[in-house]
Amino acid sequence: MSPRRHVLSILVENRFGELARIVGLFSGRGFNIDQLTASPTLDPRYSRVILVTRGDDAIIEQITKQVHKLVRVRRVHHVEEGKHLERELCLATVHAATPSAREDLERIARLVGARVVAYAGAAFTLELTATSLEVEHFVELLRPLGVRDLVRSAPIALPRPLSDAEAPTSERH
Repeated sequence: MSPRRHVLSILVENRFGELARIVGLFSGRGFNIDQLTASPTLDPRYSRVILVTRGDDAIIEQITKQVHKLVRVRRVHHVEEGKHLERELCLATVHAATPSAREDLERIARLVGARVVAYAGAAFTLELTATSLEVEHFVELLRPLGVRDLVRSAPIALPRPLSDAEAPTSERH
């Protein structure tokens, strides 16, 4: 059985070199980063790093504690399965020269909610925003058509919003 996938959301000061420190901590301890994205938050003093790694719960707990010890890290949140919203972007260029191949491509796009964003001759570029598993499924559906090029973003994630009854009283508006 392969190690379980884990998503970490790290709030860090938006300063030069902070992402390198986080990545260095992982590589220095022999942990692999599967996917990584970073962007500023609404408060430009901070950035959010979303990191995907694999390991058992003990390793993830160790990683979380070590990342939290970094000076400019403000918060580390282990994003739990089902308690967050996660999306990934995929762009794929497919060769669909025959009418049959174009019909297959249209069917796949409708099935998964992808859209054509560019085309030239028989090359079609599709865009899909979905969960990581849905993107995996999309790529597998496209493979028989002949994928020419493919790029995927790292996932982005936010906790699911709480209802007023679930929210702590200090966070209610």
